[in-house]
Amino acid sequence: MSNIYIYSPSGAVRDKAGFLRGVAHLKGMGHSVEIDPDALNSHLRFAGDDATRLSAISRAAASGADITMMSRGGYGLTRLLPKLPYKAILKSMRQGTQWMGHSDFTSMQMALMSQIDAMTWAGPHLIFDFGPPKVDDIMQACFEDVTLGQSEGLGWRVPAQNLKTLKIKPSGVVAKNATLWGGNLAVFASLVGTPYLPKVENGVLFFEDVGEHPYKIERLLTQLLNAGILVKQKAIVLGSFTDYTLIDHDKGFDLYNVVQFLQSHLKIPVVTGFPMGHVSTKVCLPVGAKVNFHIDGNEAFLMWGAIGH
Repeated sequence: MSNIYIYSPSGAVRDKAGFLRGVAHLKGMGHSVEIDPDALNSHLRFAGDDATRLSAISRAAASGADITMMSRGGYGLTRLLPKLPYKAILKSMRQGTQWMGHSDFTSMQMALMSQIDAMTWAGPHLIFDFGPPKVDDIMQACFEDVTLGQSEGLGWRVPAQNLKTLKIKPSGVVAKNATLWGGNLAVFASLVGTPYLPKVENGVLFFEDVGEHPYKIERLLTQLLNAGILVKQKAIVLGSFTDYTLIDHDKGFDLYNVVQFLQSHLKIPVVTGFPMGHVSTKVCLPVGAKVNFHIDGNEAFLMWGAIGH
C-alpha cells in the first residue's frame, strides 16, 4: 500500500481525537503513516507560525512519501505562497509523490499550477474525512483508486432543475482535452490579480465552499465573471455549498437563483450536483490535468484516464 505523510500547513489541529482516529483508520487500510513533527503545533489559529508551516511543507516534499495529506484546512496557506519551496515540491512530484487536499489547499494548488505547471489532487483531509467514527465508503474508494493508480474519472446525476437551464443539448460533449482547475471558491477568488492564479482558458472550472451564504457565493462568482475568467472556460461545475442559513430577508433567494444568474450571463453550461466540497462523500480530482467532460441525458461524466504512481 502507500506511504502517507501527514502535515499541517494551515489551521491548528484542535480535534486531537479525530487526528488519532484518522491515522488509525489509514493504518487499518494497510497504509503506512508518517506524521510531521509539527503536525500538532499551534500558533494563534495556525498550525505554527509561518516559518514552522513552511518547514513542514519542505519536510513533506523531502519525505519520499507516495501521498502528502493535510491534517485539516482552515486558513494559512495563502500567507505562504511567495515562499513555498516550489523546486523541492516539483522534485518530489517527479519522484512520485502526489499532493492532496481541498479547502485552503486550493491556494497551494493554484500556485503550483501557475509557478511549476504541476498537477495535484483535490481530495480528502485526515481529520474531516478519515477522522469520523464512520468513514464514507465512496470517498475511501476514490482515495484508494488514487493510491493504486486507478483513478480514471467519475459520473454524477445532474439535478433535474439544473437540466432545464443547461445550454447544451440533452446529450453532448462539453469539453475535450480541457484543463481541470478550481477548488474552494473564496480561496480561488482571493487569488485574482496575483501571480498565483493560473491563466487557464477553455478549461473545466469547478467550485465548492462552506459557510458562505448564497448572496456571498454570487458576489464571489460575479467577481470572477467581471474579471473575465468564467467566460473563457468550457464549463463551470458547482459542487457542494454547505453550512449556511437562509433568513427571512432572502425571500426565496437561494443557491439555485445564483445558478440561474450565472447561467444568464454565460454561454457555457453551469452544471451542479458535483460530488466535491466540505461533505463526507467526495471524489478525488486531478487538478491541472486534462479531462473530457460530457453529458448524457441526466448524467454528467468527467474523465481523465488513469493517473497515479
